[in-house]
Amino acid sequence: MKANAEVPLSAAFIRDHQLWIKTSNQEIQITKDRYVYSPKWSFDGRFIGFIDGDEKGEKSDLYIYDTKENEIYQPYVRVVTSDFKWSPIKNQLAYTDHGLLNVTKMKNGRPQGFENVSLGVGGFEWFPNGKEFIVSSQSNLLPTGWSPIPLFRIPVDANLAKEKMKHFYTIQTKEPDLFGIDADYFKWSSDGKWISFLLIPTASWSMDSNTLCVLSSQGEQFQAVGKMLGFNDWFKWAPKSDQLAYISGEGRFFVENKKVKVADIPIIKQQKEYTPKGFVDLDLEWFSKDVVIVNRAKENKEWKEGPVPTMFTSLYAINIKTGEQEQVSFPKENELDKNPQVVDSYLSWFRKLPDQNNGNVWVKNGVNGLEQIWLKNVDSAPTFFSWKQNP
Repeated sequence: MKANAEVPLSAAFIRDHQLWIKTSNQEIQITKDRYVYSPKWSFDGRFIGFIDGDEKGEKSDLYIYDTKENEIYQPYVRVVTSDFKWSPIKNQLAYTDHGLLNVTKMKNGRPQGFENVSLGVGGFEWFPNGKEFIVSSQSNLLPTGWSPIPLFRIPVDANLAKEKMKHFYTIQTKEPDLFGIDADYFKWSSDGKWISFLLIPTASWSMDSNTLCVLSSQGEQFQAVGKMLGFNDWFKWAPKSDQLAYISGEGRFFVENKKVKVADIPIIKQQKEYTPKGFVDLDLEWFSKDVVIVNRAKENKEWKEGPVPTMFTSLYAINIKTGEQEQVSFPKENELDKNPQVVDSYLSWFRKLPDQNNGNVWVKNGVNGLEQIWLKNVDSAPTFFSWKQNP
């Protein structure tokens, strides 16, 4: 691939806190004078939902950009949310507002207005059929300790009707092995047979350890997979199998004990660990059914106190079938690569200097293709649109 060759990708990204879109080689600025974060594409790529916030984190208003009409609008007079998700089958948006789960209605072919679905919601995710949600409710602190965490299966049209709320599974928590007060970051396996999520303990505890869990799609089989930090990107299903890759290890600091493991679900044999001795892996992404990309740095066991040292990460490709590993990104000294993403045959990552928030997005076609800058001076890694991810 020549330098600056056209890259056939589409992405929403943030530059100077504003929403932009890039398709192939064309960049378009969408917002002005906002504080945008968390852009998400609708299933067909027509709409982008995003949060308009502020620097202090006191505001989080939901907006939608309609690429067809080139218009930014709010689905209602004001929608405040910290968590929103597009339906996997149509342009419908679900969001939570202080424990109330709502879904948008349709008006003139676009999401507008809303209907209540359920109260008492902690985490949630669409079922792959787009007709139901899996919903968690937070545990309650009783005189006898924390209560179990109930999961529910709720139809989109529940409209707060109690008789429509179906019990799905109850997580029987116990200290210290399986302790948590909430379940969140739900993710379905590619065939929809399993859902993974994090069991999250109380605030201080969760900074150091959460439990990665899986549950079968009928709510019959539950397994705890391993202990890890509470990062949504640190566990991912394989593109075509019931294999779950994750970064295992407790302790809030990145300097040691962060190892990539791959678990075959359901777990019947020992999980395989792929991080070599003396290193830590701090992010991951599946490139193909046999290749996992990781964000790797040398561990730093010498550090004990003072400013947390910068982990100078670069990308490595692990072939989980053969065990072969190779470095695939090569930042300069004092640069670091993070946020690996795979779209179709392309690998992308965010390259920055440790003392700066903004950086450049690099791409290459294939693990061993030529790397080139695709986006300059952006606030964070972009959100790509792919028909494979959003069929």
